[in-house]
Amino acid sequence: MKILYFHQHFTTPQGAAGTRSYEFAQALSARGHTVTVVCGAHRHSGLKLPFDPVENWSRGRVGGFEVISLPLDYSNRDSLLQRGWTFLKFAARSVKLALTEEYDLVFVTSTPITAVLPGLAGKWFRGKPMVFEVRDLWPELPKALGLKNPFVLGAMSTLEWLGYHSANACIGLSPGIVEGIQCRAPAGQKVYSIPNGADLELFHPRKRAPLTLPGIGPQDFVAGFTGAHGPANGLDALLNVARELQRRGRTNIKLVFIGDGKDKDRLAQQAQAEGLQACLFYDAVPKETLATLTASFDVGLMVLKNLPAFYQGTSPNKFFDYASAGIPILNNYPGWLAEWLQRYEAGIVVPPDDPVAFTDTLEYLAAHPECARRLGAQARRLAEENFSRPRLAEQFAQVLESQLP
Repeated sequence: MKILYFHQHFTTPQGAAGTRSYEFAQALSARGHTVTVVCGAHRHSGLKLPFDPVENWSRGRVGGFEVISLPLDYSNRDSLLQRGWTFLKFAARSVKLALTEEYDLVFVTSTPITAVLPGLAGKWFRGKPMVFEVRDLWPELPKALGLKNPFVLGAMSTLEWLGYHSANACIGLSPGIVEGIQCRAPAGQKVYSIPNGADLELFHPRKRAPLTLPGIGPQDFVAGFTGAHGPANGLDALLNVARELQRRGRTNIKLVFIGDGKDKDRLAQQAQAEGLQACLFYDAVPKETLATLTASFDVGLMVLKNLPAFYQGTSPNKFFDYASAGIPILNNYPGWLAEWLQRYEAGIVVPPDDPVAFTDTLEYLAAHPECARRLGAQARRLAEENFSRPRLAEQFAQVLESQLP
């Protein structure tokens, strides 16, 4: 089977973002399918492909499959208008490819919601089976984050509805996303739950080593946050924790921020202006480097803005990375991931917007390393038993294979 796979934010293990699409495309290729991934350009992709000035794209083989990278640079630091324009340009070029490339099935994954457009083109104009993967509910999530433009929200809602009603099958990354699809999809639509997965080999407890990051001493207890620093992540909550740590005089507990995003500069400048010694900010790093750093943290921080839409409607990569690395997870919002932590005793869940409870938990884990080790071992077991990436990749491949006659 020839599969045309659209993911604007595709990343390889040499990059510094989630590699779900890389792993899934690789799994499809290993099963004998021919896969062409179409993506955009961003500085954390890890892609290094030869540029073709005639076609105005970079193209080459990566991990056993073909990748077409369109020269449409994207950063989550861009303004809403800049990002929207990039999304539309990517969608327009992707539609052209969907109308001209040779393939048997078209697969599209959001975000953004405009990613569904090449899938619709392939389904409507060429009669190709389409599978639509939903990583966030649109427009529910942007609306919860404060987007109010009725035209934009209406356009998102329309694309979402068309995607659900045109797809041969849909995939949701969390229970809330699956439920959201089912609420708007036609009766009988096939909807599969395939969350983000745990890379059990790359992220592993055996990689734990003394941290050599600037500002961290051998006696420090290190709580790490990895990933996007954007409005949805609610990282001001960690500045509140840093203030509480400072008030208590706890200089040996460090809050490490690794990643990039629209809010990073503001957060770093605010922490510096207030002299919050607990806060340490570092650039995004390649996945291989991140795996060693993650295993070397004393606790992984699962922090999101306190919005009900996030409770059941997100599937953050960092959760599965922390669990695979065998470190305890400190989570500050309720929902399906909090339930997994409590069921396995793999971490501690604190109430949202409660820096005192958050700080109390950090102090407790720092004072009870045997408890932290036990929680970390349970986190690893949670990942192994429920979220193995190869197992999820096999489920994914079976979903796509089932859509052809």
